[in-house]
Amino acid sequence: MAKWEKESFIEHLRENCSREVTKIGVQIIEFTEKYADDYSWGRGSEHGTLTFRANSDLGLLPLFHLTSDGRINLQINFLRSKDLPKKVLRDLIVKLEADFLKEYDEEMYPADIFEPVEDLFNTQGQVDRFLKAIEGCAYRLKQ
Repeated sequence: MAKWEKESFIEHLRENCSREVTKIGVQIIEFTEKYADDYSWGRGSEHGTLTFRANSDLGLLPLFHLTSDGRINLQINFLRSKDLPKKVLRDLIVKLEADFLKEYDEEMYPADIFEPVEDLFNTQGQVDRFLKAIEGCAYRLKQ
């Protein structure tokens, strides 16, 4: 049974993060509720976790995790380990690299890590492009 739910997650964001990070977190939560095929709230005692999952031929796949202490984990390497169509994964990586000006190849990004939201998102445009990239990936996984 999940310990966290939307209201407690947002409250924890407000208590532990800046207004900007909280605003981005709320946008990601609302996006997840609208576009995820499945999402879940974590059971952790230190912080909450929201996991966005998309349907695919391989079943439900997590695309990212957001924590209530203002960090996000992009599941790029996890997705690499699955037998996904190369175009789907490549499209997501190219969009994330362009948006965050960071390399997500296997050498520069060997493990999925939790990164501070404030380090990835500097503008509202970056948030919007990230959400569109996730939406596009989720859509293409269903094809």
